[in-house]
Amino acid sequence: MFFEYSQAELEALKQKDAKLKEVIEQIGWIERKKDDDLFISVIHHIIGQQISTKAQQTIFQRMKEDLIELNAEALLQAGAERIQSYGITYRKAEYILDFAQKVADQEFDCQAIEQMDDASAIKALSSLKGIGVWTAEMILLFCLNRKDIFSYDDLAIQRGLRMIYHHRKITKPLFEKYRRRYSPYGSIASLYIWAAANGALPNMKDYAPKKSKSR
Repeated sequence: MFFEYSQAELEALKQKDAKLKEVIEQIGWIERKKDDDLFISVIHHIIGQQISTKAQQTIFQRMKEDLIELNAEALLQAGAERIQSYGITYRKAEYILDFAQKVADQEFDCQAIEQMDDASAIKALSSLKGIGVWTAEMILLFCLNRKDIFSYDDLAIQRGLRMIYHHRKITKPLFEKYRRRYSPYGSIASLYIWAAANGALPNMKDYAPKKSKSR
């Protein structure tokens, strides 16, 4: 499954910003895979913190193949050492088990999260061990398909903004200007800003000041 958006939403975003319109038209339609289950998405994101996407997928695949059914009961039965054996740190295994226990005890309701507004859902998700605000925002975007997620804590977003608009630094007030401009389609804007930041348009460069070499 992919993050879902429409051509009409894309056209509305293009009308909001001429420079982003150029980026969108040069890159074309973007397909980004998303999770289709909130419980699995939380596990997936805990695994993926501070490791490569390839490593994340390898570890996640090992977990799915070993447990067969990936749910709270299976994880709790497996225990920390078995979960760690898939290739993650003991701390991440503890985060996963803490989340699984909260779900099993009905302290955390995944279905309730799906019904919350963005701010409430981010607050609830970031209350979990191992889930910060940025991770919660990514879960909203890449699992719940929320359309207006635009993360200041995302370094690639900041880099992409510098590249597209020739800024040397993205301050919080400047970021907020773009967030308001893109709303209510911040998530769609994010797709294209990430693409620019990751080199989709080779003619673009990062305008951040170069760090001077220490003597």
